[in-house]
Amino acid sequence: MSWYLGYFIIYFSFLFGMGFYYFFKVKSSEDYLIAGWNMGFWSIVGTIISTFCGAAVFIGWVGMGFNVGMSGFFKFALPAYLFSILLVLLFAKPLRRQRLFTLADLFSERFGSRLGIFPSILSAFIYSVPTLALQIVGMSTVFKWAFGIEFTWGILLSFGLILAFTILGGLPATIITDAVQAVILVVGIILLFGASLNYGGGFSEILEKTSDEYLTPLGNAGLSGVLLFALSVGPFYIIWQSTWQRIFASKTEKVAQTAGLTALIIGLFISIFPYAIGVISRQFVPADMNPDEIFSYVTVDMLPPALGGIILIGLLSALMTGADSFILQGSSNLTNDLYHRLVNPEANNRELMIVSRISVVVISVLGLIVAYLITDIITMYQWALRLSAVTLVIPFLAVMFWKGVTKRAVFISMITSAVVTVIWPYLETSWNETLVGFGVSLVTVVGISLITSHSESEKIKAVYFEDFERAKIKSNNSYSA
Repeated sequence: MSWYLGYFIIYFSFLFGMGFYYFFKVKSSEDYLIAGWNMGFWSIVGTIISTFCGAAVFIGWVGMGFNVGMSGFFKFALPAYLFSILLVLLFAKPLRRQRLFTLADLFSERFGSRLGIFPSILSAFIYSVPTLALQIVGMSTVFKWAFGIEFTWGILLSFGLILAFTILGGLPATIITDAVQAVILVVGIILLFGASLNYGGGFSEILEKTSDEYLTPLGNAGLSGVLLFALSVGPFYIIWQSTWQRIFASKTEKVAQTAGLTALIIGLFISIFPYAIGVISRQFVPADMNPDEIFSYVTVDMLPPALGGIILIGLLSALMTGADSFILQGSSNLTNDLYHRLVNPEANNRELMIVSRISVVVISVLGLIVAYLITDIITMYQWALRLSAVTLVIPFLAVMFWKGVTKRAVFISMITSAVVTVIWPYLETSWNETLVGFGVSLVTVVGISLITSHSESEKIKAVYFEDFERAKIKSNNSYSA
């Protein structure tokens, strides 16, 4: 235990040292929430890797590997990274040019402030709060296995540490510490994989003792099962605000794209290891163990504290960076989308800083409440992803590529697809709710846009082609002159 305690003290001393440093350095809400749009290549690489590797990765994906095998990688991790790469390749540059804070900002700029309310609420409460709760639960699991702290007190301790760090430093402290934490978590997960492999008897023995269903890409789900699961997860990452925040925080469009692609390729490689660890652990972990506790069990029971402590710090790094990123995502929604745009458009910098930190507390407390209610990390995370994706992906693509999309069509699409996705499983049909949700979203966006007119509050433009149109106008003006 002394090894664990020493590692934890060093880690949190570094973390809060950076938090206090940025507490006195950060002077505006722009710096606090979006790092002043001024972060460099390696800072963005580190923070994207760290943000991707939260509770769902280190805890949920290890448990998923234990339950379903390597098919979990093809169901969850691979589509998440592929869609994220698509986001960075296609949209990093045009999004960075907008100099926005949130996804809801994009809708507010295009259709007027009020339309941004729904995606803002969805991002803050349907996604940020539950995913923050996952990180809190993950940290409490670490404290339980390392120090024997009971679940209730572990939740409170995790909540306090996360809230204190986030209030102090905001996104700048998060991004800078993420760069260091990314190295720790990469080393940690590779060390744990190596230790698991050794403990399981090596590749040949593991392959011999492991059923084929846990080693094949499709497992028992079949191609259709894997594809449907992937579709319920992957598209969300096109509109994942945590990645958007990193795009906005980059100091140039080139940094946003190159750093994003570098981080995602590294992250894709890392993501194989949690599933492999889960599969290997079937050789020596009790079959009835809670899958969400396998990571900590393997680390604490298999490894000497000197090595296990490093891996637990890697896990804590992933959980802390995920937690403060999700808090700041929700805080940006409440501060910029709701308060600044709707309640007090004339708010000065001091007022916005106060609201930013108050909203950090609000999101954190809600996450604490949900943390006590969580029973299944992967299922809850998947539902948050599914509902966000079917509600926002089609409207987002329409805003980027189609001038003809109207405010009324987007609003009806968001509401209708969300309601249908929630109630569809209770109808007990053979149709998948994700496919139905996307279908409803597409039909309503296109159909209603074709029969309605643009409102006065709209700025009629296709964001993706905006720069091409400006260049064309400039060229025509030069020719006329």
